[in-house]
Amino acid sequence: MTAVATPDKTARRGVAPTQGLRRPRRYGRILLYVALLAGSIPTLLPFVWLVRSALMQDAQMFVSPPQWLPSPFQWSNFSEALTTQPFGRYFLNTLVIAVISVLGTVLTCSVAAFSFSRLRWRGRNVVFALLLSGVMLPYAVTLIPTFVMWQQLDAIDTIAPLTVPSWFAGAGGGVFNIFLLRQFFLTIPFELDEAAYIDGASPWRVFWTIVMPLSKPAIIVVTIFTFIGTWNDFLGPLLYLQSEENYTLSLGLASFQSMYLTQWGYLMAASAAVIAPIIALFFFLQRYFIEGVTLTGIKN
Repeated sequence: MTAVATPDKTARRGVAPTQGLRRPRRYGRILLYVALLAGSIPTLLPFVWLVRSALMQDAQMFVSPPQWLPSPFQWSNFSEALTTQPFGRYFLNTLVIAVISVLGTVLTCSVAAFSFSRLRWRGRNVVFALLLSGVMLPYAVTLIPTFVMWQQLDAIDTIAPLTVPSWFAGAGGGVFNIFLLRQFFLTIPFELDEAAYIDGASPWRVFWTIVMPLSKPAIIVVTIFTFIGTWNDFLGPLLYLQSEENYTLSLGLASFQSMYLTQWGYLMAASAAVIAPIIALFFFLQRYFIEGVTLTGIKN
């Protein structure tokens, strides 16, 4: 007897076999988006509160229950806040410090990471372990000795204490950057270095022409971390800067608060204006940021 093939039930009904599998995936994706949206609310809430407060009068900010939409919109808070204090000067000072710090940190930390990852020398792992142990040293322990050192060098009220340490592998904060770059450098195949050495290249040439171009995502991650840390730094400028013409944005924001009065509308408006460049920087470089963090530690 000849076997007769029995048509599939889904085929008889005119339904594709894979259509039933798509629905669970679609529902799972919807649930994922809902969970991500719910998780983003606590993160976005402070920013929303900042923006609505920047557009309100002081009397409207602390009413109960909270008023989420300003009525009327106090757009003048931004113009008055940015003209009451010389925020143009503060912005320029902060930008100069941030650019110098980023250049110094990226250059010196990448050189150190290249030495720890691509070069072979006696005691390399021991030195790297000692370097990592510096992370356990609290910042407050070195605060007073560092201040006394800069005072003896007559560098108080200058940007030197805020920029020079970045040219020594980022000083204390550079340990993490060295570790991050070292882990990324290890993912680059060593065959590229060996081929360059056979052609007569020096380690410095290998560093500039092979390792650095292939490490763009990690370099951008270090750039973002350093820029944000410098841009938001308050303790450093508070310790070392005394003249108002040398103030940074963080010190300018603090000028809206005093012992007896806080200008909340101006403070919120100026704060929103100060964090706007950081948000723009992250959205512009977020693809490289995520790629650099994801690839770090994945070998070959």
